[in-house]
Amino acid sequence: MGDEVKLAFDLLAFISVMVLIVLGLGIIASMMGIFNFAHGEFVLLGAYTVYLFQSSGWSGWAGILAAPVVLAVVGLVLERLVIRRFYAAPIIAMLGTYAIGLIIRETVRALLGGQYQSIDEPLSGVFTLLGFNFSVWRCVIVLTTICIIAATWLFLARTSLGLQVRGALENPNLARACGISTSKLYAMTFAFGAALAGLAGALIVPLYQLSADIGTRFLVQAFLSVMLGGVGTFEGPVLGAAAVGGMAAGLPWIVIPVLADPLVFVIALAIVKFRPQGFITQGRL
Repeated sequence: MGDEVKLAFDLLAFISVMVLIVLGLGIIASMMGIFNFAHGEFVLLGAYTVYLFQSSGWSGWAGILAAPVVLAVVGLVLERLVIRRFYAAPIIAMLGTYAIGLIIRETVRALLGGQYQSIDEPLSGVFTLLGFNFSVWRCVIVLTTICIIAATWLFLARTSLGLQVRGALENPNLARACGISTSKLYAMTFAFGAALAGLAGALIVPLYQLSADIGTRFLVQAFLSVMLGGVGTFEGPVLGAAAVGGMAAGLPWIVIPVLADPLVFVIALAIVKFRPQGFITQGRL
């Protein structure tokens, strides 16, 4: 019974990490039609923000609160200066965001001196429930992920600004004819997606040592999650991240770990092959 509970908690914790990382990527891809190859580096910048705060003597909580704000500003500036020029050319957008990500990653690598840095958990230790021990920080990540999903869904589905964002996605020309500034909405959407990536990086960095490649390790799985869930919906990337995260954390319990990661891709690509539209094709917000 103990192993089953530990497996279930590990699955839930890793799924939460994946959903946090994929959520911002999925929103940008679904709402703007752009695959942001710099998303992993946005996660890195969120983690690096926490490192800067802690190394300057500030609380880790201050870094976690600052990370999404910093990344929202970074995302807004990048969208205004660079990304907006790529809306009509998605392939160029992928190459452009990849180049941006490369610059960010190598700059942080130089700042870190190529070293790994450990970040303390703001809430460390474990608590016992029904005779089982659970990591406090992983529970914080799970609860935060649930709150972020609920808040994001409510924003997109139940607010007038969310309605404008969805309207601009469905028919930009009609939205502009109705007096909606699609340019501002795209900028806000990109900044929002970057902020979510920053928050994800800030929350997961205590679990994984900070290095310049902390975002890259999740990037391919994140894109696979978006493809698996389906582009164009809010729920699709979340479900895709849950599926990929569950397989990535669960397969090492079934097969030898060296085969687990390749199997995740084989299974996911097989699903995409037979269902190229993803898990969800209807029920847009």
